[in-house]
Amino acid sequence: MIDIRAILRLMERPAPFEPIGQPIWRDEYVSRQLLAAHLDPNTDAASRRPETVGRSVAWIIDTLQLKPGMAILDLGCGPGLYCQRLARAGMNVTGVDFSETSLAYARKQASEEGLQIDYRLQNYLELADKNRFDAALLIYGDYCVLSPADRRRLLTAVRDSLVKGGRFVLDVTTKECQKNSGLRAWFAAESGFWSDKPHIVLELGFCYPDEMVGCDQYIVIDQDNNVRVFRNWYQDFTAESIRTELESGGFRVLALYSDLLGSPYREDSEWIGVVAEKTES
Repeated sequence: MIDIRAILRLMERPAPFEPIGQPIWRDEYVSRQLLAAHLDPNTDAASRRPETVGRSVAWIIDTLQLKPGMAILDLGCGPGLYCQRLARAGMNVTGVDFSETSLAYARKQASEEGLQIDYRLQNYLELADKNRFDAALLIYGDYCVLSPADRRRLLTAVRDSLVKGGRFVLDVTTKECQKNSGLRAWFAAESGFWSDKPHIVLELGFCYPDEMVGCDQYIVIDQDNNVRVFRNWYQDFTAESIRTELESGGFRVLALYSDLLGSPYREDSEWIGVVAEKTES
């Protein structure tokens, strides 16, 4: 029997970045659906479309003046869409991700193509490399899902991993969290993204405008009365706030864009693309 009071407690407004359950990419079933979304060429749901990824990699190589043999770190690499393209261009690529499903696919693709890519199943907050990489990438808003404490931890790890003058490329979202404020919806399905069994999904959106933080929460209840909860937190930024945060983490912002394709920065852009450089202590 479903504990309705427990469900009601789960629907209460959590503190910003309060964790619950396990991350979506660690769920055995949902991680397979995520991989399918990453590989779907007709949607930007998990990864950007292949043509956009290709253009972005070409722009990054040109902007950072990357040369064959340089060491590149791709954090949150997923199924290796960026890693593969960088390796084809002659880079020594390391991809780090916490999804066994995505990395299994990435390793298989690299093996079939004969690409020497070092894929690591690792929480990138635990990165321990020192002065190794010429550039580090964190693409498609991965930085935004981290709490302030985890972002500080990540910046320290990334900075330590870079060689002198190493570059850090990332993109973050701007103030869009209000669009989900107060969202309350539900649906039932025989099977789908969240479960292969008949199930109900309760969708909730929480917004914290003073902190520029938002959360999409999904409560999944299947026919066996199993309840799983997934939260997707995101921190939005302004040009000033991302610059300040990176500078406090030991980076100098070299340029801001409206994407990672080189589009000039606009204040009304939904995204901010950032190229930063490791500073010396």
